[in-house]
Amino acid sequence: MVRVNILDFRGESLSKRFLKQRLPRAAEAHADVERRVADLLAEVQTGGTRAVKDFTKRFDSVELESVRVPASELKRAEDELDPEVRAALIESIARARKVADDQRPADVRTELSSGAHVTTRHLPIERVGLYVPGGLAVYPSTVVMNVVPAQTAGSSSLAIASPPQGNGLPHPTVLATAHILGIDEVWAMGGAQAIGALAFGLDDEEQVAPVDLITGPGNAYVAAAKSLVRSQVGIDAVAGPTEIIILADETADPAFVAADLISQAEHDELAASVLVTDSTGLVDRVRSELAAQVPSAHHRERIDTALSGRQSAIVLVDDLDAGIQVVNGYAGEHVEVHTAEAHAVAGRITNGGAVFVGDWAPVSLGDYCAGSNHVLPTMGTAAHGSGLGVHSFIKVSQVIDYDRSALAEVAEHVEALAASEQLPAHGRAVSIRFEE
Repeated sequence: MVRVNILDFRGESLSKRFLKQRLPRAAEAHADVERRVADLLAEVQTGGTRAVKDFTKRFDSVELESVRVPASELKRAEDELDPEVRAALIESIARARKVADDQRPADVRTELSSGAHVTTRHLPIERVGLYVPGGLAVYPSTVVMNVVPAQTAGSSSLAIASPPQGNGLPHPTVLATAHILGIDEVWAMGGAQAIGALAFGLDDEEQVAPVDLITGPGNAYVAAAKSLVRSQVGIDAVAGPTEIIILADETADPAFVAADLISQAEHDELAASVLVTDSTGLVDRVRSELAAQVPSAHHRERIDTALSGRQSAIVLVDDLDAGIQVVNGYAGEHVEVHTAEAHAVAGRITNGGAVFVGDWAPVSLGDYCAGSNHVLPTMGTAAHGSGLGVHSFIKVSQVIDYDRSALAEVAEHVEALAASEQLPAHGRAVSIRFEE
């Protein structure tokens, strides 16, 4: 039997404080990770390409001749791509682009009075570094999820960084996906050193221009590096381990619930799989399904470790209302709703990176072909943060256009407020314009 922690919240007052203290979470990255990453980033900033190559040899056991992936390798990777995988990628890109197109905000010109206008502009972030992890799995889907919204936003310069394999190149499916999407700037570098190179640029052996924004998921070292460079470059988020929280009642299919918990646990040993339910009968049935499904899984050891970890649990609650409180308190990356009246219940989920409704919308659909984005907030940050989208690659700027009469309308108000804040020169900058 697979061991999963049971948390009994029945009879408890589910205050925000209680939920923050008692809900299962992966341990935060230790301070020593940030210290080590800070030292590494300093070396990349001063050592450039040489430092990136040294760290790649140390951490990835790969000796790089060049960090830049030749355009010929990108084309070759697409030429050699399995046709079925290519067809799946094309479909994933098309669906993601359709959703992204609808996310692009329009500029808005507001007229406050005759001659007084404020225009809110939505401008693309010009140069973006897109990180695609390697490690335990291959993530061409992350190429799609990063590139499509950036292209839709209008970003003019996109650079992908992904860890090299033994041949000195990122995984061929990652390269092929980049080529399909028309990206010709790909760098064979991973981990914290890649984040440093994107943030600081490389100006010696290899020319990497610093980026304005870095997006994409990664391990604890990548997360620490993104956190440390965000005073110099924008980032999407500091991601923690991936997570799923499933809200289910007596009507849920236990085989589906178990399969979805397992699919998330497959990512890595720190992945969080949480089930919230008011049905003890469902708990028993899901545990039986886990016992039946996990042993035959390809990554069964990893899955078993993740499911039995402190970050995973089955949470028992009094009723569906309490379950919704728990789910909103958890503010998970992926939320699944397996209940009667699932659409109505999903409408009450206000904290979730992405919400998947009913039997036919598993998280793995969102990972690949739903049209939604799978780069999502983790570790409770869905309470205030958003998943990656076109908005992530856009900055908002306002243009203020007033003529003389329009300024005259509010001149006294500006002067009064300036005086109240003891900033008389602010008021003078207005009144001087109306002196004869």
